[in-house]
Amino acid sequence: MRYSKLLIPTLREDPTEAEVISHRLMMRAGMIRKVSAGIYNFLPVGLRVLSKVAKIVREEMEHAGAQEILMPALQPAELWQETGRWQQYGKELMRLKDRHDRDFCLGPTHEEVITDLVRREVKSYRQLPINLYQIQTKFRDEIRPRFGLMRGREFIMKDAYSFDADLEGAKENYKKMYDAYHKIFSRLGLRFPRGGGRHRLDRRQLLARVHGLGADRRGGDRLLYEVRLCRECRKRAELKRGPGAGGPGAGEVKGVGESSNAGQENGRRGERFFEGDASTAGEDPSFLGRWAVLAVLVRGDHQVNEIKVRRLLGVSELVLADAAKVEAWTGGPSGFSGPVG
Repeated sequence: MRYSKLLIPTLREDPTEAEVISHRLMMRAGMIRKVSAGIYNFLPVGLRVLSKVAKIVREEMEHAGAQEILMPALQPAELWQETGRWQQYGKELMRLKDRHDRDFCLGPTHEEVITDLVRREVKSYRQLPINLYQIQTKFRDEIRPRFGLMRGREFIMKDAYSFDADLEGAKENYKKMYDAYHKIFSRLGLRFPRGGGRHRLDRRQLLARVHGLGADRRGGDRLLYEVRLCRECRKRAELKRGPGAGGPGAGEVKGVGESSNAGQENGRRGERFFEGDASTAGEDPSFLGRWAVLAVLVRGDHQVNEIKVRRLLGVSELVLADAAKVEAWTGGPSGFSGPVG
């Protein structure tokens, strides 16, 4: 096809909604276009890149002995209720009903579906080990979709699931996947911390600077690397810190929100923070049933760490309030309230 016929709507300037460099470049190069918050169209150039990445993933998965399948995005509630995650997953699970009033969800992950498939089709340990993977669209109703494709509501994920007859088989399958992921990342030219791989939970975070979020930011998280030397060995440790929230500007109320402390063992710390008693929550207008209003005050050049706030209060959920609620609670517009008065 001639270049003049291709749909490549490039931009001369950075789009206002693009916060990070990857988002800006993909928008300006005509790779993606926003449909709604956290939802994007992949245009011809973007889809071509996506297809090449998927090709590398498929080649390495096949080399590792995994088989590709495709599971549905729409999943029945019964499978999630069986595992207890229908109630536990939270508001990120996009729930809906069909015309017969039956509950379904748009899958944020596929453990329930793949386990149901294997328990129906695998009848003997002689059919194990088996490793099944897919490249499928996921849906998570993020409270604040941001950073373009980095934290979207609809995104494409490769997920693999292995089933083994014993622990040794599981360890062997784990090692194959561990090596396969390293090969994928290396072929894509990505920088990532190495280490681990000892049959436990491993996470690989790409070292990619996110401009506009501070010089020490990598992706959506902060990573601290510590090198320790001793007589016997040299160790490297990773410490993952939670993502911050809030914006610039001294004197702002950063992260005004609602906090749920129902059913928490250490909820007493939350009571002390709010200088109230959970037993009188129904009488205090600041408590909305199982919710309490919370304002986190930090310096203008600092950012709120949501994980630390939840741990401090002993709460299970922290929700950022919208501008209307902030104004109703503080008497002033969002971003113009401070600790005085």
